[in-house]
Amino acid sequence: MQKLKADSQYLLPKHLLTRAAGLLAGARLGGLTTFMIEQFIKKYKINTKEMAGRIKDYKTFNEFFSRPLVPDARPINLKKDAVIYPVDGKISQFGKIEDKFLFQAKNHYYTAEALLADSIEAETFKNGDFITIYLSPKDYHRVHIPFDGVLDKMIHVPGDLFSVNPFNAKHIPELFARNERVVCYFNTSIGRMAVVFVGATIVRSIATAWAGTVAPNKNKDVTTYDYSGSEQTFPKGAEIGKFFMGSTVICLFEKDKIQFSEDLQAGQPTRMGMQMAVSK
Repeated sequence: MQKLKADSQYLLPKHLLTRAAGLLAGARLGGLTTFMIEQFIKKYKINTKEMAGRIKDYKTFNEFFSRPLVPDARPINLKKDAVIYPVDGKISQFGKIEDKFLFQAKNHYYTAEALLADSIEAETFKNGDFITIYLSPKDYHRVHIPFDGVLDKMIHVPGDLFSVNPFNAKHIPELFARNERVVCYFNTSIGRMAVVFVGATIVRSIATAWAGTVAPNKNKDVTTYDYSGSEQTFPKGAEIGKFFMGSTVICLFEKDKIQFSEDLQAGQPTRMGMQMAVSK
């Protein structure tokens, strides 16, 4: 039955479903939009006290879903050596990049080269560390930088749009390397760092702080954006992007540059701004 459930997703018109959902989520529907938001809050038990603005202030469902929080809702650990969670969510997996392989779930691995769509960058992270965090519909969907960094490059990789929920992570091989994604590279005092935004079914688009919405399901070619001369610096905890609907974030670090906290474990909730590792 589980295999049938997983196999059925290969047959779904995922891009069509995503475009349709995107049109609905981006539409200004007045009272209907407000009703949709209220029902969503009720279903997922959203903490409205930390929302910036009132429910009726959100003109589209996308505006609500990618909502900002009130100031200080997510305090940032400012210790110099603290590496923080980039998002609210739940740890899917974390650990060492074994040679060039990242662990997805039991019996499932994928390569850094497949994820990053770049063999040279993949070599940079050989035997490094990674963490994969799943954002469910109830979570805050803005992404923040885990450590002080200077933006160097961004790559948009077109792909499929499988749901990235825990079930699919266990049953669909190379899930995160199959899906559409945006890879952001930063140079930091602890070496190269990559933050990967992974798209999914119903995720209409991904937006970054420097480029806005990045090619939502349109461009079929891998596209590289060079920011090496822009000197765009982001202090730890600064917002770097957001999802319109839920998905996954993967962070990669070079070998021997960080040490994950001893109490980390798969399935553990994360809260943006709290420490997940220390720099070496």
